[in-house]
Amino acid sequence: MNRVVITGQGTINALGMDVASTVEAMSNGTCAIGPLEFDNVDRLNIQIGGQIKGYVAQDHFSRSNIGLYDPFTQYAVIASNEAISQSGLHFEGELGTCTGVVLGTAGGGLQTQDQNYRTVYQDGKNRVHPFVVPRLMNNAAASHISIIYGLKGPSFTVASACASSNHAMGQAYNLIRSGMAKVMMTGGSESMLCFGGIKAWEGLRVMSPDGCRPFCATRNGMVQGEGAAVFVFEDFDHAKARGADILAEVIGFAMTSDASDIVMPNKDGAARAIRLALNDTGINPEDVGYINAHGTATAMNDRIECAAIRDALGAAADKVMVSSTKAMHGHLIGGTGGVELLAAIAAVKDGMIAPTINHTQNDPDCDLDVVPNIARQERVKVAISNAFAFGGLNAVIALKAL
Repeated sequence: MNRVVITGQGTINALGMDVASTVEAMSNGTCAIGPLEFDNVDRLNIQIGGQIKGYVAQDHFSRSNIGLYDPFTQYAVIASNEAISQSGLHFEGELGTCTGVVLGTAGGGLQTQDQNYRTVYQDGKNRVHPFVVPRLMNNAAASHISIIYGLKGPSFTVASACASSNHAMGQAYNLIRSGMAKVMMTGGSESMLCFGGIKAWEGLRVMSPDGCRPFCATRNGMVQGEGAAVFVFEDFDHAKARGADILAEVIGFAMTSDASDIVMPNKDGAARAIRLALNDTGINPEDVGYINAHGTATAMNDRIECAAIRDALGAAADKVMVSSTKAMHGHLIGGTGGVELLAAIAAVKDGMIAPTINHTQNDPDCDLDVVPNIARQERVKVAISNAFAFGGLNAVIALKAL
């Protein structure tokens, strides 16, 4: 089995327009959640989110590309450009044929759908733009990255709600590990901050009107965010031969299904995913120094995740640092695992442990070290990142520094 390393990373999200600004904001405990700004926001009960402020599509894309790219595609392309630039890779010739793209998204071109439903049903128009289907399809971002860089290997999109990015990165890892690809672009993107996107989630009654407070006794729901994070996963021998700067090694991945409820998480399924990821790495629970938790700040999710971590790690759970960065950037749904992997990489590469901000009151059911409010500088051997989705879909990825 081939070893897999990460040689590039890129992002755009509410915390920053690139990786450096995002990681700095995480280390400072910055909260990028604030008032939403889009049409008809005054009709919503939930009016806050992790929105990318100051973003101007024309600064990044031509007019013709803007007509073809939904915002979720724009974000994915921007993140990919940064990741590929950092990696130093060029895809002419044979490398392009053994490089692919696997991205995660839940909503795909939801903003395009929202706009065009309004055009047809509210404005009464009988025509829509000819590029509506290419803009809204979930594989649009992966396909455009493939086209831009001439990547002719395995390319597809994973849609598994909040686990989409982790599932996508796990597939990229397995493709390289098995020898089916040398390099994979992977991660996730989401742009659901529009009237239809928020209105649908309001119906679930899991959204907070005033802020995201994971693991805090005062928490009252999740807050949505938007953006993308994309990584270059590469065969270790290939990276080493070209003298690449390696950010981290991907050492394990696992996925499970609860098979119990469409929205309520299940401790056993989550714990099993963590245990299987550790088994895949061949390491002990005591080696895990940091967990980037799913940590949505909904009452049951946080409690069940803490119980799952205790179940999977046993006595080692008392020593592991656990934080949820969603309090800073919001829940990017299908893209969230990508942005959260940035924190896991920062932990193993630089020893920066991102905090769980907005933590004001301990919850006895969440009695782990949740790194409240202030980042830490700690040497970490192994970090894992959890993603637990509606539908009972769990995906856990593990990293270590080289």
